[in-house]
Amino acid sequence: MTKIADVIVPAVFNPYVIERTAQLSALVQAGIAERDPSFDKLATSGGKLINMPFWSDLTGEDEILSDTTPLTPGKITSGQDVAVLLMRGRAWKANDLAKALSGDDPMAAIGDLVASYWARQQQKTAISTLDGVFKAASMAGNVSDISAGVGALGTFTGETFIDAAYKLGDAESKLTAIAIHSATYASLRKQNLIEFSLDSNNQQIPSYMGKRVIIDDSMPNVAGVYTSYIFGSGAFALGNGAAPVPTETDRDSLQGDDILINRNHFILHPRGVAFQSASVVGSSPTNVELATATNWVRKYENKNIRIVQFKHKLV
Repeated sequence: MTKIADVIVPAVFNPYVIERTAQLSALVQAGIAERDPSFDKLATSGGKLINMPFWSDLTGEDEILSDTTPLTPGKITSGQDVAVLLMRGRAWKANDLAKALSGDDPMAAIGDLVASYWARQQQKTAISTLDGVFKAASMAGNVSDISAGVGALGTFTGETFIDAAYKLGDAESKLTAIAIHSATYASLRKQNLIEFSLDSNNQQIPSYMGKRVIIDDSMPNVAGVYTSYIFGSGAFALGNGAAPVPTETDRDSLQGDDILINRNHFILHPRGVAFQSASVVGSSPTNVELATATNWVRKYENKNIRIVQFKHKLV
């Protein structure tokens, strides 16, 4: 009988899961979550809160050059974005993985299951984060809430979508993707507003007004009011940290169960909105704590935060 410990080699399994999670992540594939070695370095730098300093844009009016009057130097200022290290873990018994163990390549099969699990969990984490971010009063400039509108004025149409995208003004062109509930997606399809292209594996990629579509039924839907998000490339910073023991196996001899334990340290941070940790009880925030408004405050200018919240009804 094949056992978990017989097929899991942590030195091979850990990087496989990280790479496969990125391949399976809709956020990564749509370019919303930018994975970069510099973010990996930040995620392994130690501490629960991770400082991400930035230079503020230059301001002030230009001056007329003169032979007698010198230019007046303006100040170059900096700001501090703050990400939080997310420390999560999950354990599974061999009974949950029995089918994978029977495959031709059980380690790859189990790795795919674990990677798929983390891709889904990261998407849930991102949605909880967005919930908290957009409850913060400082983010009002990135919100388009038309849900109280009557008729077409309150529904997702081409016109209201364009209005939402232009909450960023002349930075609208940086928006490249949209995350929506399947009911919103169905409504757009009925209106023949979804276009499709093929990826390298001949799988269809949906898009709306040139923006890649991500469909997720965990997107908020309260009493017929749907929340969609419009994203720019790299709106989230994704960095993979290093749990002290990312993967290990165990055995419950009395129950006859093999156990796989996987731990994941990562940052998944909306760039330009600092985490405050005002109400975090444990060593790392839960999704409920990420969805708490007081844990977030805007640091970038509104148009430099590449996310717009769009609250609407359906046609």
